[in-house]
Amino acid sequence: MDLIYSIVPPGVLCQVFVGLSRTVILFIVSSGLSLILGVLRIPNVAHGSLYMIGAFMAFSISTVAGGGSAGFWLALVGAPLAVALISLIAERSLFQYLYEREHLMLLLLTFALSLVFGDLVKLVWGGEYKSVPVPRIFQGFVPLFGGLPFPLYNVFLLFVGPVVAVALWLFVNKTKIGKIARAAAVDREMVGAVGINVSWVFASVFVVGCLLAGLGGVLVAPTVSVTLGMDHTLIIEAFLIVIMGGLGNIWGALLGALIFGLTQSLGILIWPQFGIIFPYLAVVVVLLFRPTGLLKSTW
Repeated sequence: MDLIYSIVPPGVLCQVFVGLSRTVILFIVSSGLSLILGVLRIPNVAHGSLYMIGAFMAFSISTVAGGGSAGFWLALVGAPLAVALISLIAERSLFQYLYEREHLMLLLLTFALSLVFGDLVKLVWGGEYKSVPVPRIFQGFVPLFGGLPFPLYNVFLLFVGPVVAVALWLFVNKTKIGKIARAAAVDREMVGAVGINVSWVFASVFVVGCLLAGLGGVLVAPTVSVTLGMDHTLIIEAFLIVIMGGLGNIWGALLGALIFGLTQSLGILIWPQFGIIFPYLAVVVVLLFRPTGLLKSTW
């Protein structure tokens, strides 16, 4: 261990773990966006707004439940389901009629929805900052790398990330809906010709992708101030991650989120005033050498 510390200082190792916990949030949100993009061919700009709604719903559920640990666990289940319900209503009332239209029309629709969702959030929750308490079981720190404190909640995030990744892989590759969705992404008419209701398959994929956005909002809520506009930066980062990883590629989203999260975290350590530019430089470098993304694009 002393040899490792002599090569990499404990502070850098700890910052890497901070970056990995940030990667979890980025991956969860980006994987949902990538799933929708890869199967439905929808560049869902409103994805960030659903992430924001998930965070605000977490605040409301936690507050109603008394703000304790029980409130967080209820929010972890209830808020993503609420976001899933909102997305189902949007898909059945709007998107299902527009799948055959040009991508630009779908892009404009999702942009309009993001504005609507933003106004609804302001109407329901107001413009003040909200906060969601960290559940009691995850309050405090654990010593890492020479005794440096690392938040217990971030350790929880590091466990959540792989669980979501495996669950998403199982959904896409092992469930009937996932297999049909992958086939429909290649040839929708052929899948429909064998008697499968492609419309509801697409609806299921859309809801799962949006549910992941809501889950990301719940998980990030105890670590940041929940406020209007928190969706703007996130949706930009999510699209960059999806593009860098490969359009529609779930594992590409994981790889892109890993690069983005680590360069952001280490950039702050190296050059605090301009640390925010490092992940964007990483995107530029990747796309210079791999214009189609790190992994195979499904678009």
